[in-house]
Amino acid sequence: MWELSERDREIVAGYLGRPLMSDAEVVVRRRDTATPVVIRNAPFTADGTPMPTLYWLVDPVWRTAVSRLESAGGVKHADAAIDPEAVARAHASYAAERDAFVPVDWTGPRPSAGVGGTRQGVKCLHAHVAHVLAGGDDAVGRWVLAQLAAGVGSCGEVPEVVFADAVPAVHASAVSDAVPAAGSSAVTAVHADAVPDAVTDVGSGTGSAVYADAVPDAGSGSGTGAGAWA
Repeated sequence: MWELSERDREIVAGYLGRPLMSDAEVVVRRRDTATPVVIRNAPFTADGTPMPTLYWLVDPVWRTAVSRLESAGGVKHADAAIDPEAVARAHASYAAERDAFVPVDWTGPRPSAGVGGTRQGVKCLHAHVAHVLAGGDDAVGRWVLAQLAAGVGSCGEVPEVVFADAVPAVHASAVSDAVPAAGSSAVTAVHADAVPDAVTDVGSGTGSAVYADAVPDAGSGSGTGAGAWA
């Protein structure tokens, strides 16, 4: 647990513009370069400060795409489109997963709230995307992936991803130097239909699933509110 290679640590620090403040591990990688897309943070920073953000979307291409969606009004649209009970379930499942990493004998301050530290509603689409790509049951994350697939907000293309343990070590080491600069378009990209067919299926932790060519069904009746706005 919390094993992050020096190379991955350098890559993530380059993406964020600063060193990581807590232990972490890569849970989702780009399929073309094997570089980190989503990391899972320990529940506390090095000095014991609670870390509410369990899953962090770090890949610059994915981050830019989601930022463009937010700039186009994505947070407001998501909040209006998605059943509040489904949003609450996403926050509850996120909090439960994060809290499971808190040591049983911990007596200090603890991380609180749900996705990315949000107590209710929708605030950070990046955090929800990170959660769903990591296999979480997140209606907001599924909704965002559907918007990316539809090209809402001129969000552009995003690279295909795989679970980190589905990337052979030899491949990861062979391509680890092929790190795109932040904002670079020089990547082997696929359209945003490279998303999970069923988040519950890819969340098994087997590492055998590849996210490819399947957009969540907008008519699933699950209260996700998936589907593009005009």
